[in-house]
Amino acid sequence: MTNIVFMGTPAFSAPILRMLVEEGYNVLAVVTQPDRPVGRKKVLTAPPVKEEAVKLGLPVIQPIKLKGSPELDEIIALAPDLIVTAAFGQLLPKELLDAPALGCINVHASLLPAYRGGAPIHQAIIDGQDKTGVTIMYMEEKLDAGDIISQSEIPIAHSDDTGLLFDKLSKVGLDLLKETLPSIISKTNNRVKQDESQVTFARNISREQERIDWNKSALNIHNQIRGLHPWPVAYTTLAGQTVKVWQADTIQVKSKELPGTVVKIESDYFVVQTGLEEAIRINELQPAGKKKMSAEDYLRGVGSKLRIGDTFE
Repeated sequence: MTNIVFMGTPAFSAPILRMLVEEGYNVLAVVTQPDRPVGRKKVLTAPPVKEEAVKLGLPVIQPIKLKGSPELDEIIALAPDLIVTAAFGQLLPKELLDAPALGCINVHASLLPAYRGGAPIHQAIIDGQDKTGVTIMYMEEKLDAGDIISQSEIPIAHSDDTGLLFDKLSKVGLDLLKETLPSIISKTNNRVKQDESQVTFARNISREQERIDWNKSALNIHNQIRGLHPWPVAYTTLAGQTVKVWQADTIQVKSKELPGTVVKIESDYFVVQTGLEEAIRINELQPAGKKKMSAEDYLRGVGSKLRIGDTFE
């Protein structure tokens, strides 16, 4: 029986952990990020992988930072044959990378060498890519730069947002890891060096990336909105107040108003001018201090004073 330490944090990773247990691998412990305060009331909340580990009756280790920590010594002392990570959220120190006899592998949600980093799903949608996938790779000290073991590709639909694509890629990653693990354990797997000339990065999303620039094309803004849905959510401002834009579509309008200008208002949506004489139809939004709502509810309530000619910035 192969002894594994699993390391992961978000919902993307939880089904992968469950698969390892169901397939009969001996998961010695689960390493995940600490519980964090969530929501307006800052309720201390366990990450999805911890919740899954508790259901499975597995020991949980939650280091604030691995390097130099007692938790690092604890993991190494477990003497795993293999460490499997999936969106863990921290770099692994060299002493941990060197510890397992079979190495450390990562389930990464992109077709490496494209989109190394912490937000590959968000960035692929924001960039308007038509495909993505999952890579199983060996880990090394440099971020997502290790040898590729296997890959699986899927299309990105125009209707996909980050939440939907997370769910799709979690299933792809689960199936690919299940298929690939036996060859890793038997040491018969392939190892392919990444082409450094093709490397791109997907750093964690910054606050600046969340802000809508209405001078961009409608397609670019639409990709940004769906790429940031359901987290962290794109935003704009109206009369100095933040407005989050949850869902929108591109729409054709005959207008040459400045980007950011409201050019059409209907009972259940409104339209904002973008660059290139194009526009975005707002379907769901969240005014400052309010819950998210449909554009119809907004226009009947807090947004009832919105007028053609008003400007989002």
